Amino acid sequence: MSHDPITDSILDLIRSQDPEAAEIIAAEQDRQHSTIELIASENHVSPAVQHAMGSCLTNKYAEGYPGARYYGGCEFHDQIERLAQDRAKELFGCQYANVQPHSGAQANMAAFMSIMNPGDTFASLVLKDGGHLSHGMKINFSGRFYTPVHYPLHYEKSHPEFEQIDYDAVRDVCLEHKPKAILCGYSAYPRVIDFARFRAIADEIGAYLLADIAHIAGLCATDVHPNPFPHAHVVTTTTHKTLRGPRGGLVMTNDEELSKKINRSLFPGVQGGPLMHVVGAKAVAFGEALKPEFRTYCEQVVTNARALASALTERGYRITSGGTDNHLMLVDLTARDENLTGADAEAWLEASGIITNKNGIPDDPRPPRVTSGLRLGSPATTTRGMGEAEMVKIADWIDRVLDDGGDEATCSIVRGEVAALCAEFPMPSVAMAG
Repeated sequence: MSHDPITDSILDLIRSQDPEAAEIIAAEQDRQHSTIELIASENHVSPAVQHAMGSCLTNKYAEGYPGARYYGGCEFHDQIERLAQDRAKELFGCQYANVQPHSGAQANMAAFMSIMNPGDTFASLVLKDGGHLSHGMKINFSGRFYTPVHYPLHYEKSHPEFEQIDYDAVRDVCLEHKPKAILCGYSAYPRVIDFARFRAIADEIGAYLLADIAHIAGLCATDVHPNPFPHAHVVTTTTHKTLRGPRGGLVMTNDEELSKKINRSLFPGVQGGPLMHVVGAKAVAFGEALKPEFRTYCEQVVTNARALASALTERGYRITSGGTDNHLMLVDLTARDENLTGADAEAWLEASGIITNKNGIPDDPRPPRVTSGLRLGSPATTTRGMGEAEMVKIADWIDRVLDDGGDEATCSIVRGEVAALCAEFPMPSVAMAG
């Protein structure tokens, strides 16, 4: 399958040195080109971002920060990091940005260390209801070295905001436990987050507000979802989901003293040398996100997510919380078939060329390796130029595969139809090279 000329030339170079590794990479490229990516935390970067990440910036150790490195030869690494910082600050309307975190979890580690001491209490949404492992999972650093207490969703089915955040309960939990920090922002929550309301609760008890916007960062940067600034004291995010950048993390604040603590907490607190090739790719991605067409993209992401959720609802599936306001949805499979599990659905759909991930639904009785739901997202399909009509078609395929119980013949037929659609909507590398 044809890719962009730069990628093809790089593959040829790798193939000349290591044919075995090159063939694996080529096979993965073909998989991405010929399948529909519905995992909400994944996206397709532009050729510019991809090749910046493979640039000569990878050759340099640059421990420390611009103007204060522990190695010589960092003149241009200082420049690229400052460029990434300036663009991040412009994107989110903040005063300080640390672009060095290797991941969102390490961004959270630095944020925790800057606003709490080991053993301190923080409030968050429990993992099974849409939180993240770095928001208090027992075997994660956040649950081992800090003390999480959890606020709930509305669990009453008759409530108009069923499976949405119960802000009154958030306040009650925080008044009872007096946490040092309140954490909002989630990995499987499809509704708008009221940052102002969280900040009011934080101010009432004298707590920090930490917003982890890893999933919705692109939407926040373009005001398609409300921005956590100026409400949050600290904001963390990944850069590779709706922000459509390289895999990595980012920490931001408007507080100068907090920014100094964040910097020290990240380096030397939890990281050594930064991945400067990734920092360079972040700079490129942030530059792309500052362009007007990126807002148009983010608006379409939400439109597509709603179209997919609506189409699945029409086919008998239940979307938790009754719909979506952002890029993702949780599909309750038991509403369609009480015996259908997320694990089975994920495997059957992958055999059909539709990539998803099993996910627990709120108060899920099944364990995480099985689950009763699927998490679906629209960022990657939207990047390829798909719209509402394609979302309806995808919903049809999902229903056909699951309704036939993963029948091998059905999966094979759908796999061919999926590949044909993908050929009509090429990856960014092909579209931009063409």
